[in-house]
Amino acid sequence: MTACRGAAIAAALAVAVATAGCHRPEAVPDASAVTIAAGAVTIAQGSPMLKQIGREQVRDAELATDEVIAPGKIEANPNRVTKVVAPVAGRVGRVLVAVGDAVRQGQPLFTIESPDADAAMSSHLQADAAVTQARAALLKAQADVDRTGDLFDHNAVAKKEVLNAESALAQARAALDQALASREQADRRLSVLGLTQRDFKEPVTVRSPIAGKVLDLSLVSGEFRNDTSAPVMTIADLSTVWVSAQVPETSIRFIHPREKVEIRLVAYPDEVFDGRVRQVADTVDPQTRTVKVHAELDNRQGRFRPEMFGSIHHIESTARMAVIPAAAVIEGDGHATVFVESPPGTFQPRAVVLGKPAGAQIRVISGLRPGETVVVDGAILLSGLLKKPA
Repeated sequence: MTACRGAAIAAALAVAVATAGCHRPEAVPDASAVTIAAGAVTIAQGSPMLKQIGREQVRDAELATDEVIAPGKIEANPNRVTKVVAPVAGRVGRVLVAVGDAVRQGQPLFTIESPDADAAMSSHLQADAAVTQARAALLKAQADVDRTGDLFDHNAVAKKEVLNAESALAQARAALDQALASREQADRRLSVLGLTQRDFKEPVTVRSPIAGKVLDLSLVSGEFRNDTSAPVMTIADLSTVWVSAQVPETSIRFIHPREKVEIRLVAYPDEVFDGRVRQVADTVDPQTRTVKVHAELDNRQGRFRPEMFGSIHHIESTARMAVIPAAAVIEGDGHATVFVESPPGTFQPRAVVLGKPAGAQIRVISGLRPGETVVVDGAILLSGLLKKPA
């Protein structure tokens, strides 16, 4: 009888090892090292077979018991996007960047030749000359006041002459103030165009107002641009991006500005990123009954690109619960089973009730306690041994 039982165990081992062979090619262990009794498999200590059985302890973790999940996509941070326009009408000279280029703040983007630039320079020169003339007139008026005042003190002129001189001085001061204001306005115009007095007859060079990347460009060298309000280039600082999601109206009460959320992206399925809610829309979309939520994501490494799809996960509540690796679970006949080691070397199958996966782990609702040891590699081998008749 013992010989028959040993032969049966040897046959079961051969089948089980063949079944598990896709994981690790190992020699079939000695059948005398395995005992099957009371629905449990016992492997003798020191047996090479025992080394093939991977085990881990059941641990507890703080996991979400309820969460809000909303699909979304990455967008450029609207607070860091600039639309570049042609400051004057004219012919485009050189286009110095292309779509996708990274640009620095103040870097030249394109040049434009325009008669408006020459007019602005001419206005500046005229205003500068007017200031010079106004200052000369003021000096003369001041001298006239001093002279007539001295003559009046010596009874050489009438009081009327003194009053006329003082009136001329006041007018000269007002004229100088007006000339200075006109010159300041002309200087500001030159500053907007990026020109100085030395740039007479030079093309206007348009520079980048921010550091970022060129996302859009609708400008060709040689074309004439007459509309100074239409954007010709879009530059975005992508060091931070927004993830925009449509959150159901029934769940929006759980999401508040400045709180943290988890972000998962289709492009990086095995990673979870931390974001922070920046804005919650004030209105509900009447068609979808959702509210738009924007979460900010750090993108200094440049991994995230506008239009990438993903989702926002907001944890509503958490609780400590037992978790095990998903590899420990054997599914069959609508039930989930794991092998528990107790005592060492003895493996007993146990039915468990499982919850939702949490990454590579899976929640355990009932059937296991933290600290117990479960088989995470070799469960198929043990299951095959139990299914073979003695």
